[in-house]
Amino acid sequence: MNNMAAFLKPTSVAVIGASNNPHRLGYVVVSNLLAGCFNGPIIPVTPKYTAVAGILAYSHIETMPIIPDIAIVCTHAALTPEIINQLGRKGVKAVIVIAAGMSPSAHHKETINHQQQMLANAKHYNMRIIGPNSMGIILPWLNLNASVAPTHANKGNIAFISQSASICTTILDWAQNKHIGFSTFISLGDACDINFAELLDILSQDTKTEAILLYIDNIKDARQFMSAARAAARNRRILVLKSGRTSVGRSAALLSPNDTLGIDVVYDAAIRRSGMLRVHTTHDLFAAVETLAHSVPLRGERLAILTNGGGPAIMALDTLSDCGGKLAQLSTNTMAKLSLVLPAYWSQTNPIDIMGDANPARYQQVMNILLDSDDFDALLIMHSPSAIAHSSHTANVIIDTLHQHSRSQRFNILTNWSGENDAVNARTLFTQARLPTYRTPESAISAFMHLVEYRRNQRQLMETPQSIGEVTADPHYVRHEIQRLLQQNIHHLETHEIRPLLESYGFTTLPTWIASDAAEAVHIAEQIGYPVAVKLRSPDIRHKSDIHGVVLYLRDANEVANAADAILSRVALHYPSARIDGLLIQRMANRSGAQELRIGVYNDPIFGPVITLGEETIDWNIERDAVVALPPLNMALARYMVINALKRNKIKQRGSLEKISLPALCQFLVTISQMIIDCPDINALDIHPLLISGDELTIIDASMDITTFNGDIQQRLAIRPYPKEYEQQCQLKDGKSILLRPILPEDEPTHKAFISQVSEDDLYKRFFSDVGELNHEALAKFTQIDYDREMAFVAVYDEMIIGVARALSDANNADAEFAILVRSDLKGIGLGGILMLKLIDYAKQRGLETLTGITMPTNRGMITLAQKMGFEIDVQLADGIVDMRLRLK
Repeated sequence: MNNMAAFLKPTSVAVIGASNNPHRLGYVVVSNLLAGCFNGPIIPVTPKYTAVAGILAYSHIETMPIIPDIAIVCTHAALTPEIINQLGRKGVKAVIVIAAGMSPSAHHKETINHQQQMLANAKHYNMRIIGPNSMGIILPWLNLNASVAPTHANKGNIAFISQSASICTTILDWAQNKHIGFSTFISLGDACDINFAELLDILSQDTKTEAILLYIDNIKDARQFMSAARAAARNRRILVLKSGRTSVGRSAALLSPNDTLGIDVVYDAAIRRSGMLRVHTTHDLFAAVETLAHSVPLRGERLAILTNGGGPAIMALDTLSDCGGKLAQLSTNTMAKLSLVLPAYWSQTNPIDIMGDANPARYQQVMNILLDSDDFDALLIMHSPSAIAHSSHTANVIIDTLHQHSRSQRFNILTNWSGENDAVNARTLFTQARLPTYRTPESAISAFMHLVEYRRNQRQLMETPQSIGEVTADPHYVRHEIQRLLQQNIHHLETHEIRPLLESYGFTTLPTWIASDAAEAVHIAEQIGYPVAVKLRSPDIRHKSDIHGVVLYLRDANEVANAADAILSRVALHYPSARIDGLLIQRMANRSGAQELRIGVYNDPIFGPVITLGEETIDWNIERDAVVALPPLNMALARYMVINALKRNKIKQRGSLEKISLPALCQFLVTISQMIIDCPDINALDIHPLLISGDELTIIDASMDITTFNGDIQQRLAIRPYPKEYEQQCQLKDGKSILLRPILPEDEPTHKAFISQVSEDDLYKRFFSDVGELNHEALAKFTQIDYDREMAFVAVYDEMIIGVARALSDANNADAEFAILVRSDLKGIGLGGILMLKLIDYAKQRGLETLTGITMPTNRGMITLAQKMGFEIDVQLADGIVDMRLRLK
């Protein structure tokens, strides 16, 4: 994978700038390599010493006896570009750069850009770089510690990737204390070359890695990151700690003057959309790591709490309620069994308070009853210091009970042993038994909610959306009108100018007229009928509220004239040089029972266009008042957006107002999403307010910023939308007309029906195993694809899928694996050939070098078709496979 394998499976390491001085980085790296017992050649390179740490050193790079898989560069920043040149000439393809300060900082822009020189030299030799400002890498399963870390890493199943070296050392130190190990530990530093996306692609396929942790300062390529993250999150549990939640923090996280600031709520939306879990503090990260390291996947959200103290349990309940968690309801049968072993005065509910006089035996009895039931999905076992139930002894009883009970693996078990002294030993016992343990009730609940949030994000990633059909739209008209306005050097549009554009997408707007003065305003009001609203129109005053430029519920000519004169007077007084383009006159909408929402489109510098949703407020602030989602939206994603807004009180369902229609609002958001996808020149859109009453949605006011967009229309979005340009009408040999198009998430039911009409033999030839009935998760992976790295074309006839062709590209966009499946009763009518030609055409447009596939020797139809299309055929009878390869370049 473009030299990436050398970083994760090295057999030899060179240390450039090795040293015998304990205060030099070159000394620390060599010492760590030796202490880790790396089983390959370690090659120190330094002109100062004959040997380093007892290992023969080489004075120059060209004198190294072999070409190492990795070179660790420990020299000064200014020397690094030339060292990269020398390593390139030697043939080294993977380099880790420890030096900091290689590029101009945001505060010292005059500094020489050594990083740029280094990258140019590396590119010349097809070399890949981790760093600069990297702590190095640790690969515990290879006994490789090629880092300047003060602590080693134990073997485990968690991969950690960080842009911060100090966070790396903090995590390592904590993990040592908790006996948590790692499969891979990588310090990206400034990530000038190798980034999160490439590592996610590799680690999501690594058999030693079960979970991945990311510490992120910033993302440079949103499309690449989102594509890799969405793919990886389907295979591995991924946690993200993102710094820069505030504007001050974001400014401090800038690595160079060329970096851009993204808004934190947008990062939040991107992480959630990818199916990952975000934590906000290092404390939360530690708790989440401990939970993920020792937990089975959460099967549901119902939590049962077993405690020997009522107070701590109430604290746990408060935290659970604040976080939107769900308390399990105990069945009548379970309650009856518990009453047989507990005092008559026990709590009779969940939390199950077994009282302060509970001994270890009572804990054991209650646990067995609970584990025999199906009343809950996760169990939090709490213990407060007790003279009757000693902390460590009770912990051992709990551990033994869980190990002996056959159903314990069905549930997520968390423990909270409060206190210090004896409780510390008890928590150590739980850690050694691979049971997550926490010091406080709040941290235990927080950890449980990490599991819940992760599960919700995963379900969102896999949910099948309902189809809303074709969006009623005329994108050609909108694009033409925007171009006409841009040619007139108009870049900001107000309500009356946007109205025809919005209506062309099926939105309901409030009719708007323009008046030049008070007299004309009165004349218009008389024509359209009272009550009316009068609003200022000025390109120089973007916020009308600044001068009370909006007056509502005017009921006669007098009120209209007075309001118009007052608005114009205030402008003359406070903004004498402002341009006034007139007054907007609108008939008042019926606001009885209606709610005012604010929906917008914001162009984030990192993730591109995003959609915002909240309530109309005077001092609107996107970070405080809105939830954010990345387009493209479908009905499922829009529903999550609205529910998120309701849960976080960005939208409030008021009892006095008519209840918001969730489907209507979701459809509105999906249509906004489609408009943004269709019209790249829309830079910003602000609908303020949107009046919503039940399923009636009316746009009262709106503004739009337009800018000529140059470049790839689809590339501006962080997630590639449905590629409509690939739709194609075709004709089969029997005369049937079919539609070839990319697959959609909404295709899950029809795709399932298609699979049911493929014979077991054909399915075996396609999947090399017995398939059986595919569940929702499997079907979601087939239908909810990332068009940026994968393509699936479906052949549709009479609203039925009759054939599917797939191509999955590698990370370097060089090779794609293909597969074709046709309904078993429709062979011989040319469908396979049509699908193959479609794949070849797609591969060529994408710029791929080869198209490869594997089938069985018995699949004569597929082999014959491939030969006819020019594929090279390699029959490997010993392995029972046939390789098919088409060279496109």
